[in-house]
Amino acid sequence: MNKKSSKFDIRDIEGEGWVYSAKVEDHFFHPRNVMTGKIKESDFDAIGEVGSPACGDVMKVWIKVENNKIIDLKWKTFGCASAIAATSILSEMTIGKTLNEAYKITAQDIAHELGGLPRRKIHCSILGDQALRKAIDCWRLN
Repeated sequence: MNKKSSKFDIRDIEGEGWVYSAKVEDHFFHPRNVMTGKIKESDFDAIGEVGSPACGDVMKVWIKVENNKIIDLKWKTFGCASAIAATSILSEMTIGKTLNEAYKITAQDIAHELGGLPRRKIHCSILGDQALRKAIDCWRLN
């Protein structure tokens, strides 16, 4: 990382680079609301999971709902720095919102909140909003 810059420069195989924002770096190295320890699923009202280990990214979110608001969201992600940062920021964006407000969070909202993502990594934020919607759909079905 360049000491003059707060961005993380990564080079791919072809030598083309992309730059992570300081916010992506912060959420990757210091993720918020991540599920740690033993998972006690009964503490949550619904679960949403998307992705596939075969493709490399899997996101799982647990939500706790009270009075139609998400009062807690925990998550686990198997994936790259962008996937981890996207799920971390999604958790902050979601807690305290009504189910309808949270359902409207888009991949673009997540990427914008992170200060942007490289074009090749935007799928990571798409997985986050899909996992959240699955959890909300699961809650609505119960």
